[in-house]
Amino acid sequence: MTLLAVTDLSAGYGKAKVLHGVTLSVAARQIVAIVGPNGAGKTTLMHAVMGLLPRAGQVSFMGQAAGDVGWMVQRGVVLVTETRALFTDMSVEDNLELGGFSVWRQSRGRQGGRELRSSMADVFDIFPRLAERRRQSAGTLSGGERQMLALGRALMGQPKLLLLDEPSLGLAPKIVADIFRVIGTLRDRGIAILLVEQNARAALQMADHGYVLEMGRVALHGPCSVLAEDARVIETYLGRKREGAASS
Repeated sequence: MTLLAVTDLSAGYGKAKVLHGVTLSVAARQIVAIVGPNGAGKTTLMHAVMGLLPRAGQVSFMGQAAGDVGWMVQRGVVLVTETRALFTDMSVEDNLELGGFSVWRQSRGRQGGRELRSSMADVFDIFPRLAERRRQSAGTLSGGERQMLALGRALMGQPKLLLLDEPSLGLAPKIVADIFRVIGTLRDRGIAILLVEQNARAALQMADHGYVLEMGRVALHGPCSVLAEDARVIETYLGRKREGAASS
């Protein structure tokens, strides 16, 4: 089942067009990776899909034409930005509660309270470190812990589709491995993921399908197992030469 369908999408900032006719899709329980160089339009793509930028073309979610960001959130699409956008003066627990506001608003009363507590317990099960720091200010967390909190807050909204923009940005290798392990766990839990990631090797190893974005256009796409063996991808994004290629 296709959750997200993007067809001939163009978007940008004012008169500066960044995306030119991008087409992609994300199926249920699938991780789709977007890789490409700086300035290729990866973050612009995420913002346009989410409804944060004016866009031309078609974006649909679960067969319905997508609306603005509020429409997307109500239907279970959540964006985790590369900046993480936490409320640094608030506690870990309060940040998580804000992430579950849409769920509470739909349920309200005791049922809404139970759902919030259940969602928070689930987040603490995935990220035990957040449970240890639940009363701590988000501004005092390490970079890895902030990324955990950003992901945890997104999960509080019980998403069907997560848009993850550079989840490994600025993190130590061990923390990156932990974050990608969690991303794989989320797929196992039934959450589809559209992943923008400069670490092309890690992204292609984890994802099911991949798109290479260059200068605002899709240059290549296909199953990640195929892309990972493509000569152009190997030499440009994976930092190694194709097997059998002449050494310099």
